Amino acid sequence: MIISSQFVSRIDLKPDANADPSQYPFSLPAIRSLQTLTLHPKVTCFVGENGSGKSTLLEALAVSLGYNAEGGSRDLRFQTRNTHSDLHARLRVSKGFRRPRTGYFLRAESFYNVASSLDELEEDPYTAGVLASYGGRSLHAQSHGESFLALVMNRFGPDGLYLLDEPEAALSPQRQLTLLARMHQLIQQNSQFVIATHSPILMAYPDATIYQFGADGIEPIAYEDTEHYRITRDFLANPQRMLKVLLADADDASADGHID
Repeated sequence: MIISSQFVSRIDLKPDANADPSQYPFSLPAIRSLQTLTLHPKVTCFVGENGSGKSTLLEALAVSLGYNAEGGSRDLRFQTRNTHSDLHARLRVSKGFRRPRTGYFLRAESFYNVASSLDELEEDPYTAGVLASYGGRSLHAQSHGESFLALVMNRFGPDGLYLLDEPEAALSPQRQLTLLARMHQLIQQNSQFVIATHSPILMAYPDATIYQFGADGIEPIAYEDTEHYRITRDFLANPQRMLKVLLADADDASADGHID
């Protein structure tokens, strides 16, 4: 048996005869049908509609690896509210013989809480200096996008495992390109990324494995076949035509009384 050298090579859902398929998160087709998911040694992207389960699985992977459900490094322990599912307890995560030197779980929706926790640590005389790893400034003293990039540019380092949940949420297209370039730099330094994203820019990373989460479960998909790519391409190719169709449909729905 050959042991993989990548940090995380596979995710398996352990069987449970007592699991209730009507209960969240197993009520989601993607989670309910999960058996084995092979991860790319460089970049794996989870894509799909809101509520499809991509962030749920990424969160479960993070928790199973020892990260805080709200994000941060493995050393950052805080909890504002216990809202994560028990999916992590059902996961079997296959790891390689190498261990990451560093890592981070970045989730856009709770990044504010991470920044607040770091400020509290900085004010504590026993943990003061923690912000030095984030560029030396409070993340709250920067815009949302600036704080995201400060994290990625300063805290992320070589030989790292990085789990990113919709990192594009705070980033302009230009800054998404900056993130993509930084990802490539870190990948060249033996890092691995698993990303839940809606961004056609981020999922365009060369040779990335892309999994689509949907009504039929989780399936590999080519970049050009993703809805994110096709809709963006079609819109930019002829925005006026697409807007004409969309706004006409909205006007018809309003006339029928479906939109207030």
